[in-house]
Amino acid sequence: MKIGLNRITGLNSFLTSWKSQDDPGTGNYSFKLNLTGFPQLLLYEVSTPHYRADPWPWNRPAFKPSFGFNSNFVNNEDEVSYFFSLDDPSIITRFVVDSSGLYQQLTWNDGDGQWKHVWSTPRSCDNYGSCGAYSLCILDGVDRFGCTCLPGYEPKSLRDGSEGCVRKKLGLSICGNGEGFVKLAHLKKPDAFDAAWMEMGMSSLECEQACLRNCSCTAFINYNTNDKGFGCLSFYGELIDIIEYTDDGWDLNVRVDAIELAKYTGKSKGFLGKKRNLAITILSVAVPLFLVSLLAYMWLMKKRKTKGTKDYLEGNELEDSNRHPDLSIFDLSCIAAATDNFSPTNKLGQGGFGSVFKGQLSNGQQIAVKRLSKSSGQGMEEFKNEVMLIAKLQHRNLVKIFGCCIQDEEKMLIYEYMPNKSLDSFIFDHTRSSLLNWRKRFEIIIGIARGILYLHQDSRLRIIHRDLKTSNILLDGEMNPKISDFGIARIIKGGQIQDMTTRVVGTYGYMSPEYVIFGKYSTKSDVFSFGVILLEIVSGKKNNNSYQNHPSLTLIGHVWELWRVDRALDIVDSSINERATNEFESITGGELYSINDMTITEFEAR
Repeated sequence: MKIGLNRITGLNSFLTSWKSQDDPGTGNYSFKLNLTGFPQLLLYEVSTPHYRADPWPWNRPAFKPSFGFNSNFVNNEDEVSYFFSLDDPSIITRFVVDSSGLYQQLTWNDGDGQWKHVWSTPRSCDNYGSCGAYSLCILDGVDRFGCTCLPGYEPKSLRDGSEGCVRKKLGLSICGNGEGFVKLAHLKKPDAFDAAWMEMGMSSLECEQACLRNCSCTAFINYNTNDKGFGCLSFYGELIDIIEYTDDGWDLNVRVDAIELAKYTGKSKGFLGKKRNLAITILSVAVPLFLVSLLAYMWLMKKRKTKGTKDYLEGNELEDSNRHPDLSIFDLSCIAAATDNFSPTNKLGQGGFGSVFKGQLSNGQQIAVKRLSKSSGQGMEEFKNEVMLIAKLQHRNLVKIFGCCIQDEEKMLIYEYMPNKSLDSFIFDHTRSSLLNWRKRFEIIIGIARGILYLHQDSRLRIIHRDLKTSNILLDGEMNPKISDFGIARIIKGGQIQDMTTRVVGTYGYMSPEYVIFGKYSTKSDVFSFGVILLEIVSGKKNNNSYQNHPSLTLIGHVWELWRVDRALDIVDSSINERATNEFESITGGELYSINDMTITEFEAR
């Protein structure tokens, strides 16, 4: 059986449940390969994770087999897939997802001519995120379990870690401040939605040092993949869906501050460690008072630097969150060094909020620094919103945030660097627009749609961006689109369909009429903006320009007029050659609605 995506044909192979035992229609559950972050197999209830298998790397099964299996993971330019087969071809077995949400194995019994149940999942701890973020699920019987926080974390509630955990409030910074790692053995590795495979051939020490150099790295696993040697998997987001096994499993190294590290190191030393600590204590009494005072002063200065950040974040939490995300906190000196003291040669752009600078960290990571202007009255609320919101979002078509810097009067956001800047710098530039043929424009449209679909449907939070426009679509080195600038984005809770505001913000020409006139916004508002962006990509023209003899017309009105006289293809950018125009006509005639498994029709329906 093979589950995965053929990158050439777009065929996505996965299992789906029936609606019921008697209705073979498509049900609510599907078992498929998730490609966000490090590829992994997930069982979804509609779009919500229900169970996550732990097959990676290549020598670990995605299930609990009762007999021998061969398995293989493929990830190249042609496909990304997980394949497994039986060692004994005489055995007939199948894997199904039933209508109740169980992923199970059945084997054919020739004796009574029936399928026999072998095993099924999930149960108790196997349910996705049973204990919340930064919490470890520990089995206590067949269907009972408890939750305990990872080292360096404490429960959100007063009871235990069942509602998730947060970093201890009294801990030190974990960025270049003597931090280290506590190893936990025999675990199901965390959800790898925000993980990265560093490289093969790295020892445990090399893996640790690489993670330490990146302040965003929260944990790592050093793999021994047998036939492929050692490798390092590092985690950069929240650590969730972790289970303690009695045997097997992975060794997870969790990043902790210096105080927590010393506590766990002391525990591991036992009686000899206590004697050594006593000797160190006696010796420290003899240290000159000047040295003690100096160390205390340095600690207080460090605490003063981080206190502003901690108070700032804790005082501006989202309404539906108990605590802010655990962002990496960068020192001002680190960002100043990365940007050559905010040199004008590194300046990427300017907005009402302030300036954006290109930089490079000491580990070689290129970054974009969004610096809030000290004198600007704009951007403060947007800055708060973006700090608290975007760190919770993880998708290949959203710009990734690495952390923030809040020190004295400086307030900055640190993002991944996008070398090709924004989409408007291409499509509205006569010279550069010729670099975008129709195929590339089509891929950009699909990428933007995927990002919007994630915000509206697939993320843990339903997000309305409210300021989608071509200047907020950034392009990476391979011209892949990434949605940016979540300063005025809003969360829609639960079954809520829309919301209202008395403060209409955004960019005219991209805002839907009901939002501009009545202040009503919903996911449809973003879809309207997406439609304007699509027209601008196809035509190469700005929406707010005047057209022909009708200066009151926008691009939307211009297209409508052409549509009425059956001349819609007149809007196609002249830089797209005739062959591409024919390709455009062919794609919009049908293929547009079936590329891969992307549900563009959902956007049309909204």
